[in-house]
Amino acid sequence: MRVLVTGTAGFIGFHLARRLLERGDEVVGVDGLTPYYDVTLKHARLAVLGRHKTFQSHEIMLEDFAALSAAYDGGFDLVFHFAAQAGVRYSLENPRAYVDANLVGTYNLIELMRGRPPLHALMASTSSVYGANASIPFFETDHADHPLTLYAATKKANEEMTHSYSHLFGIPVTMLRFFTVYGPWGRPDMALFKFVSAMLADRPIDLYNYGKMRRDFTFIDDLVEAMIGLAAAVPPHQDKRIQPAVEGDSLSPQAPWRVVNIGAGSPVELEAFVAAVEAALGRKAQRNYMEMQQGDVPATYANTDLLFRLTGYRPATSVNEGVPAFVTWYRDYFGV
Repeated sequence: MRVLVTGTAGFIGFHLARRLLERGDEVVGVDGLTPYYDVTLKHARLAVLGRHKTFQSHEIMLEDFAALSAAYDGGFDLVFHFAAQAGVRYSLENPRAYVDANLVGTYNLIELMRGRPPLHALMASTSSVYGANASIPFFETDHADHPLTLYAATKKANEEMTHSYSHLFGIPVTMLRFFTVYGPWGRPDMALFKFVSAMLADRPIDLYNYGKMRRDFTFIDDLVEAMIGLAAAVPPHQDKRIQPAVEGDSLSPQAPWRVVNIGAGSPVELEAFVAAVEAALGRKAQRNYMEMQQGDVPATYANTDLLFRLTGYRPATSVNEGVPAFVTWYRDYFGV
């Protein structure tokens, strides 16, 4: 298959693109290589992908419609859209970056898909869209109307934008709500990367809300497996639907569009996560307990029943398995 992956120099886009290349797909990658974090790491990821003859890379910003249009030339069987300005907390410092990348960039892509629709577009959303929702676990059919950060608001807007295009132009779209993804080649702004870096340098780690946080940590290999399965679960057009529908389905009544949680379905206390890091590194962490940060939530928890009904797959990697895999990669990559 011919596949477009945006954000191929990023953590999730890199892993998904590598999996597609390994199974023999032709992958066209798009990434702006922004300096939000160390660009050296992004180049290293692209170097790995570049070993495959069926990988083609474009260094462009999604906001540049002309450049993106040239990369989209000919259309694609599948589109995976991960390129975005990431980070919940950074949206407090540089909100413009989120409007440009997440809103304008996504609009440009779906406008191109309007002209040459893929068989299926799978696009990154986030668990942050659940925002102030106090009922856990989070179901795809829950209301997600009260985002707590601009980052979450832009991702919810992406869901609404793609729904309108799906309805108007018949583009099959699955929005993927990710829950705290971690693993090898991860982002330096994420907790696990920060914890390992600080602990190896004998620096204290910051634990917000005095460590009383729970996160649905999702290992990257599980995420990729789930996305590969969902790529085959194309949301049907209205005239092709077979009743009864999948139980608990978020399938739109007006479009070939749905949203799916991808999480471990098993939230972990932050202190237990730190304990897994300590075990993997063989050293104790110095803890710096802090207040909850603005826009943060005390717990995330994905219900993954819909993912299982659509794909037959549930993420199952525990933090006691996933954290050591990250530590092994970190030591190898940095030579420590």
